Amino acid sequence: MFRLHRALTLCVLCITAACSQEQETSVPAAADPGEVSAVVAVAPQFGTWGVDVSSQNSTVKPGDDFFRFANGTWYENFEIPPSRAQHGAFNALGDISDARVRTIFDEIDSSEPAAGSAERKLADFFATYMDLAVINERGAAPLQPYLAEIAALATPGDLATAFGKAQIIGGGSPLEIFVQPDRANPDRTQLTLGLGGLSMPDRDYYLDEGVQMSGIRAQFVAHVARTLALAGLDDTEARARSVLELETRIAQIAWTRDQRRNRDLTFNPMFYPDFKNAYPAFNWDSYFESAGIQNLVDINVLYPNVLQPFAGLVESMDIAIWQNYLFYQLLVKHAPELSEAIEQENFSFYGRVLSGQPEMRERWERGVRMIGVVDGLGEALGQVYVQKHFPESSKRQMEQLVTNLQAALAQSIAENEWMDAPTKDEANLKLNSFRAKIAYPDEWRDLSGIVITPDSLFANAQSVREFIHRDLIMRLSQPTNKERWRMTPQTVNAGYTAAFNEILFPAAILQPPFFDPAADMAVNYGAIGAVIGHEMGHGFDDQGSKSDYRGVQRNWWTEASLTAFRAKTSTLAQQYDAFEPVAGVTIDGDFTLGENIGDVGGLSLAYRAYKLALGGQEAPIIDGFTGDQRFFLAWAQVWQSKIRDEALLSQLKSDPHSPAEFRVNGVVRNIDAWYDAFNVQPGDAQYLPPDQRVRIW
Repeated sequence: MFRLHRALTLCVLCITAACSQEQETSVPAAADPGEVSAVVAVAPQFGTWGVDVSSQNSTVKPGDDFFRFANGTWYENFEIPPSRAQHGAFNALGDISDARVRTIFDEIDSSEPAAGSAERKLADFFATYMDLAVINERGAAPLQPYLAEIAALATPGDLATAFGKAQIIGGGSPLEIFVQPDRANPDRTQLTLGLGGLSMPDRDYYLDEGVQMSGIRAQFVAHVARTLALAGLDDTEARARSVLELETRIAQIAWTRDQRRNRDLTFNPMFYPDFKNAYPAFNWDSYFESAGIQNLVDINVLYPNVLQPFAGLVESMDIAIWQNYLFYQLLVKHAPELSEAIEQENFSFYGRVLSGQPEMRERWERGVRMIGVVDGLGEALGQVYVQKHFPESSKRQMEQLVTNLQAALAQSIAENEWMDAPTKDEANLKLNSFRAKIAYPDEWRDLSGIVITPDSLFANAQSVREFIHRDLIMRLSQPTNKERWRMTPQTVNAGYTAAFNEILFPAAILQPPFFDPAADMAVNYGAIGAVIGHEMGHGFDDQGSKSDYRGVQRNWWTEASLTAFRAKTSTLAQQYDAFEPVAGVTIDGDFTLGENIGDVGGLSLAYRAYKLALGGQEAPIIDGFTGDQRFFLAWAQVWQSKIRDEALLSQLKSDPHSPAEFRVNGVVRNIDAWYDAFNVQPGDAQYLPPDQRVRIW
């Protein structure tokens, strides 16, 4: 994905998040260079040609710090709003999308839609979220039946049942299940099992003995104690310490973040009887049956060597400790549906402590994001969104840009010297099989099974959860649906799905600064073109390259080509390992490798496509900037961003994307054309000798 968002929402969901970007003018096809100088009728949103040059700091040499050369004045003067952990181009578009959705809710409500209609459901759901008087009056009462069930647990077998039921009711569980395409046969679905269970972003938050992490753990314990007290529990400090103790034990057996993204390690399919025989110490039948899953045939085990020690924790840890953990997990997962006091306590840790965010977002913003997720009423909302806010002309221009980027990648495959002929044949098969999803689904999901009432936020949220879980279980017996989207049209993001070899660009990202029909062509290629190239690049990154053109996970590389590829990607990982965004904390080059490959390869492909679109003509100089300079400035403008220190630390520990500054500086230093465009010379801070630059595409 282009970008990953971490958020606590009422539904089981991502993205974080992951990918987003956009582009330019009336975009000419590579085969039609005569359109390059076409006059557009509407002015660009940023500046006179698509980039806001007032953001630049001309006292900074481009070769020393291109991020601050392009964005330095903005960066020095911009103050992050108190209700944000970070802010930049992505966030600004997200705010625009949220405001549009809020207007949609208001317009729907005032139109008095018919009972049972999607519009009525949207209006009622939002109204119950905004009705604080009722929510505060009920407090934690909606959870009392579930809390009582946890209090009655007595045996490890009871715990297995509770873990499974948590999948339906939205409570926390150390086990995670997903229904995903079978990596050996993407035309069918398969149940995937993993170990999660950590409340903080990564195992480092539990195991790092440094002063900073120790302080965060102390604040976590205090937060858990306050949360449990708000639910009426006693002896909360001791209970909270036991929660940290249990989660620390889970962290000790959990895989590292770079192991978790390694597809070779996480593809371990087993027939269910063999799975039970391999891990007999846990009652798997009770777990799956309580989650509504019966007659399970096979399963993919993400992290196989953690299941035996996990079962040991279930057997050996005092049942009361597990109860305390489940009490807290239930409360924290449902906090957005409960009283202000519980929701604010939740924010006090996850917002202030982990992200450095002084204030919560306004309630309507939180409601918009709760209701608009993909696993819920998000597509119903998306249908209205695209009707009001997405021009079909943008979809046609995006389709042309995708075609142009495919042409650039085909040329790169043909010309590169590190990939041999058999591997190039397979790569071309994959390239020619790419499927692009742009703006919105061609087939909208049937959400009629979601029941929404006008008087209970908790009941509405539970209805959504149960619908999504039923849908998940139903898909186990069905072929994969390649028409389904995993993002809503109002989401500012982009993505790649290896199992379907598809790239996806929701409507909300197809706006300035990513995509502007009135901007200079160089700007659109440097922005949305690079995003398209980034997503295509995921099909050939260190993990996406493990799937073939059909989405089957297999090695389609010759040994010689794979060795050459790994040498390049290893060099790139080492480059990023050297970046230190937070004192004492560097970027994890292995963990972020896939996204960094996407950035470096994507910008290279976009530049190649831009040159093809020029058709051999020289780009005009505009306001003193050459076409190449405008191209690279557009990429830097996309990553104009400022982040709080706490949120940056969390990103470094849990997000496979590098911080924004290094998605600029870490990328351009590997592209020869950038050196020529800005006269970057040896001695400049970002200068890399030609033999040290990573060139993949």
